[in-house]
Amino acid sequence: MSEAAALSRKQLLFYLLFLILMWGINWPLTKYALEFSPPLLFAGLRTLIGGTLLLVVALPRWRKLRFRETWPYYLCSAFLSIVFYYGFQTVGLQYMPAGLFSAIVFLQPVLLGLFAWMWLGEKMYTRKMIGLLLGFAGVAAMSIGGLTGGVSFIGILLALASALSWALGTVYIKRQSAKVDSLWLTAMQILIGGGVMTAYGSTVESWSEVRWTGAFLYDTLFISVFVIALGWLVYFKLIASGEASKVGSFTFLIPVVSIICSVLFLNERLTVNLLAGMALIVASILLVNARPRRLSR
Repeated sequence: MSEAAALSRKQLLFYLLFLILMWGINWPLTKYALEFSPPLLFAGLRTLIGGTLLLVVALPRWRKLRFRETWPYYLCSAFLSIVFYYGFQTVGLQYMPAGLFSAIVFLQPVLLGLFAWMWLGEKMYTRKMIGLLLGFAGVAAMSIGGLTGGVSFIGILLALASALSWALGTVYIKRQSAKVDSLWLTAMQILIGGGVMTAYGSTVESWSEVRWTGAFLYDTLFISVFVIALGWLVYFKLIASGEASKVGSFTFLIPVVSIICSVLFLNERLTVNLLAGMALIVASILLVNARPRRLSR
């Protein structure tokens, strides 16, 4: 039986709500943490903690690790989904407001829909494509002219690179899911990715620049446990439960949460573009998840 059959509609809804909330909160929390730590060291530290927690959870299933056979999958997934995604993201947040940066990253569901069609054999029809484009238009509407703050060309490039690596990582994991245990894949990619970023960050940044305040520690632990360890477990479970492009369409809601939290807690301002963007996103989700009509003849 596949993981898809194991998820009830209530479980699916719960996982989606959890993921949207946690990954939406992640952006302003990360932006705040960068006041206390250099970006690469923080990116490495939070993923290393999250990966260690998942390693402890996975240890009772150690026979399913099969590291000699499966290490290439773990390594490739670690670089695409963790090192590149979090590395570009954490550095890029220094150049742009958290809400705006997260909005640009959410070109990812559009890329994921295209890649899933090209490499996973998922169906691509006009309604789905329009839905994906509407979702990105909604994200753009919330950011272009909707938020005040500097717009950096470097920041835009880093946001786009983050989106590309996330989409490629998701498709890669979906393709290789039958060859590796899902819990070990999640744990190892995060642990390897965290180790790589921590090691590289230690060579180009200084640990003496980290201010180990209570706020920074609480922020880091929350992100490590709920955003990274539990968030990635839930994300991969959702991807395994159905079409990657349909799950991706719901992630358009993540920048909505991010922007609202950024407005409330980071004093980032916005206009009525938020309402227009939310309407487009709702339309996007409905179109992507609606079943195409079968031809009567």
